[in-house]
Amino acid sequence: MTMVGPTNPSRGARRPLGLSEVRLTDGFWAERQRLTAEAVLPHATRWIERAGWVDNVRVLAARGPAAGRKGREFSDSEIYKLLEAYSWEAARSGSAAAHGVIADWGAMLAAAQAPDGYLNTNFGRPGQAARYTDLEWGHELYCYGHMIQAGVARLRTHGADDLTQVVCRVADHICNEFGATGRNAVCGHPEVEAALVELYRATGHERYLAQARLFVDRRGAGLLGLAPFGREYFCDHVPVRRARVFEGHAVRALYLAAGAVDVAIETGDDALLAAVIAQWERTIAARTYLTGGMGARHEGEQFGDDFELPPDGAYAETCAGIASVMLAWRLLLATGEPRYAELAERTLYNVIAGAIAADGHGFFYVNLLQQRVAGPPPDPDALSARAATGLRAPWFEVSCCPTNLSRILASLGGYTATADDHGVRLELLTGAEIRTELRGGRRVGLRVATDYPWTGRVRVQITETDGAPWQLALRVPSWATGARLLVDGQPRAAAAGQYAQAEQAWRAGDEVILEFPVAPRWTFPDPRIDAVRGTVAVERGPVVYCVESVDLDAGPGAGPGAAIDLARLAVDTAAPPADAPASPGAAFGPQAVTVPAVPAASGDLRDWPYALDRPAAPATAPRPLRLVPFYARANRGPATMRVFLPERKP
Repeated sequence: MTMVGPTNPSRGARRPLGLSEVRLTDGFWAERQRLTAEAVLPHATRWIERAGWVDNVRVLAARGPAAGRKGREFSDSEIYKLLEAYSWEAARSGSAAAHGVIADWGAMLAAAQAPDGYLNTNFGRPGQAARYTDLEWGHELYCYGHMIQAGVARLRTHGADDLTQVVCRVADHICNEFGATGRNAVCGHPEVEAALVELYRATGHERYLAQARLFVDRRGAGLLGLAPFGREYFCDHVPVRRARVFEGHAVRALYLAAGAVDVAIETGDDALLAAVIAQWERTIAARTYLTGGMGARHEGEQFGDDFELPPDGAYAETCAGIASVMLAWRLLLATGEPRYAELAERTLYNVIAGAIAADGHGFFYVNLLQQRVAGPPPDPDALSARAATGLRAPWFEVSCCPTNLSRILASLGGYTATADDHGVRLELLTGAEIRTELRGGRRVGLRVATDYPWTGRVRVQITETDGAPWQLALRVPSWATGARLLVDGQPRAAAAGQYAQAEQAWRAGDEVILEFPVAPRWTFPDPRIDAVRGTVAVERGPVVYCVESVDLDAGPGAGPGAAIDLARLAVDTAAPPADAPASPGAAFGPQAVTVPAVPAASGDLRDWPYALDRPAAPATAPRPLRLVPFYARANRGPATMRVFLPERKP
C-alpha cells in the first residue's frame, strides 16, 4: 500500500512523496520524530485525559449530561490532532500503541456521533447552546476540520475503520448543512476548507471539493459578526481573491490560504492561486520574523503592519509556524519554486524545533525573539496561560500547539522529497531512505546521509534503478554560495537558491555529493523594522542563533565585574562570527557560535532615561560572546535571551 502524506494534489509542478516512500533514518529530524513518538505523544495523551477533554466525548457517547463539560469550546480538536499524529506514527513505525489509541478513540467517536453526522461536545444537548448558533467563536467547523484531517491520515495509511467512517459522515453532514442550498455561512476559524479538499482527494467525492470552494468563496462577505479586533480577525473582511497580504489572526489567515491553494489546484483556478502567491510574497517581504515566525501582536494573535516586527513583543505562535509550513509546502508543490521549501525549512529549524523542550515534556505557545525577564518556571501540574514566561509549559488551557506539533513531526517524512516527470528532488536535506516509482512504473531508490545543518555535505547513494536515465536534484539554500555537486567524483557548480541537478543512467551504488560552506554569518535587518534598527543577528546554515544570560559569565581568568550584561551589550561586526564547541551533552546540538562583544554603555540607573549626549561606550576590548541555536533556548533554566544584538558603533 502506497501511503500518501498530508497533502496529495492532483496536479502541480511536483508530486509529494508519501510516508511509504520516505523514511527518515538519522540526524536532526529523525531524532525529533523519535522524541515525538517516545515523549510528546504519550505526554499529550496523558494531559488531555487529565484535563477531561477525552471524557467529554465519553460522556457524550454514553448519552450523558452536558453539565460538567471541561475545557474550552474547541477542546475536541485536540483529540483529533492527536488522532492524526497517531495515524502518521502508526504508519511510520507500526506502533501497536498508536493503533490501539486510534481504535479506542475511533469507537468512542462513533458512539458519540448523532444519526445525522453531527459531533461536538459543546453544543446541542440540554443546557447547551443549539448547533451553529455561534459560528464566530464556537469552532464547530474548525473542530470538524481537524477531525477530517485525522480521518484522511488514517485512510491514506491504513484504510477504512471506525474513525474514517465517522469522518465521512461528518463531511456529509457539513455538505448538507452548509451546501449551496443550506446555510450561507462560514466558521470564525478557517481550517475545514483544506480538510475537505484532502478528503475529496482521498475519496474522490466531488461534493467535498465543492463545499470547500463554497467556504473559500464566501469569505469576505461579512457573514460573521464584528470581532473586537476587526473583521480581519475572522478572515471575513475581504474576499480571498482581492486580499493583498495576510492580515488579522495569523493562524486563521494561513489556514485559509492553505485551503484556498488546495481549492485552486483542484479546480484549476489559476487566478486564485496567483492571488495567494502575491499575498505570501508581500507577507514574507514585510511581515515575517527572521526565524520564520508569523504574527507580531499578542492582541488578537495577529499580523501587524508592514515591518512591525518587535522581537520582545513577538507572538509568532507555534501553530502559525506550522500553518506557514503547510502553506509553503502547497505552494512548492504547485509551482516547483525552491523559495517555498527554504521558508518552510527556516520555520522548521527555528520555530517548530524550538517549540518543544529537549525532553519532549514542555512547549512554547509564543516564540519571542527577545526575553527581557527570566520568568519563573511554570507550574508542572497546572494548565498554563498562553503568554510566554521564558520557559516551556507542560500544557495549556488552549493547547493547540502541542497537538499540532505532534502531527507535523509525525508526518515530516511527507515534507521531505518530491518527484516530477524527470526524477526525484530533495527538499529537506536530512538523513533518509527513499523508494518511489517514477512515471511508467520505474522503481528508483536512494539513501541520503548527512549531518546537516551542522555541515554542508549531503551524500546520496543510488540504491535502486532500472538503468534508464532519470534526474536527481538537491535543493541548494540561498545562503549557500560556493556550493558544488560532485557526480562520479567530478565537480559541477551549484547555484545558491536553486536545485543542483544531475541526470544520467544511474547504477546501484552510484553516489552524488552536494557540498557547500556552512559558517556563522552576520544578518542585518531591514532598517524599516524600527524595533531592531541598528542591530544584527547571527545565522549558521538555516539556524538562527541567540544569546542567553546563562552564558554571560566572565569566562576563565576574567576579573570581578567582567561579565557583559545582556541588556547593554554590543557586538563588533568587523570580524565574522566564529564556530565554538557546544557543551558536552548540551540540548542545543553540536555547534555553538561566538561573536566579539563589548559593554555598550554605562548600566547605571538614572532618574531620567534620556540625555542630550550620546552615552559613551566603555573603551574595552571585545571578548567572545557565546551564542546557541534559537531552537535550543530555555533548556537550561530561567534566562533572559535575545536574537538581535546592538551593533557597536566606531
